[in-house]
Amino acid sequence: MRSLFELAITLVPFALLWLAMWLTLGLGYWFTLILAVPAAGLLVRLFLIQHDCGHGAFFRRRRTNDWTGRVLGVLTLTPYDYWKRSHAIHHATSGNLDRRGIGDIDTLTVREYLALPWRRRLAYRLYRNPLVLFGIGPAYLFALQFRLPVGFMREGWRPWISPMATNAAIAAVAALMIWAVGIADFLAVHVPIALLAASIGVWLFYVQHQFDETAWATDRAWNVHDFALHGSSHYDLPGILKWFTANIGVHHVHHLCSRIPFYRLPRVLGDHPELAAVGRITMFDSLKCVRLTLWDETAQRLISFADLRQQLRGAA
Repeated sequence: MRSLFELAITLVPFALLWLAMWLTLGLGYWFTLILAVPAAGLLVRLFLIQHDCGHGAFFRRRRTNDWTGRVLGVLTLTPYDYWKRSHAIHHATSGNLDRRGIGDIDTLTVREYLALPWRRRLAYRLYRNPLVLFGIGPAYLFALQFRLPVGFMREGWRPWISPMATNAAIAAVAALMIWAVGIADFLAVHVPIALLAASIGVWLFYVQHQFDETAWATDRAWNVHDFALHGSSHYDLPGILKWFTANIGVHHVHHLCSRIPFYRLPRVLGDHPELAAVGRITMFDSLKCVRLTLWDETAQRLISFADLRQQLRGAA
């Protein structure tokens, strides 16, 4: 019942806000864009409910989780079964330097970066630029990359089912909405919601693993439990943002036990208060995480390009 309640208080307000945005188009687009902010927040919350479904945490039955996740994937533009597989790899490899590349944000070590030719260094610097990472990148990820089984394309026909079925469902829903409100109104309402939600989602994922106290190690020194706890942050957000982000900020606990539904994560911190200080970052702290771009294997911490320049000058 709790899961159905959480789904209802997210899905129904999202639908009503979408309708309100459409009805206010004639009053001035600025008002429509204001309403897009809470609508995007609700879409993020729907994605995080889908995320819990992928972990088998939202409902008791696997089938109920999977079909709820698949339906929500049409709204979030995320092929559920494909994403579920890549996200499981992320959980199984988070913080492992030897197993990067699927379900994570590309992060190079200092040694790897310095070994690159200048063109590839430039490409990496562009990729890690905040305008790309949190602007262009999320739009590309949800609008284009999720339309194909990237990372699994050579594994036969099965990985194609989830993206292609989701694409067909998205096309059908979009066609129905365009028929109902017109293509211009549909795009004017839905595009800002989707773009803003995508950027928020990527930002959350970024600060949950790219922060000052995060931990990375090679396969020999890595183990799943230690790096779940110390490689994931406790993003301590204000109460209203905790609600919109479905407590995903309690990310270290989530990585320790992904079968805990999001609405029970605060109880874990209450029962184990020592976990509250582990990897804790505030909203202000998180803004400083943007500069962290390279893993320094010597210092065992993330550093910025500016930090690397200072190191190289000091060694010269």
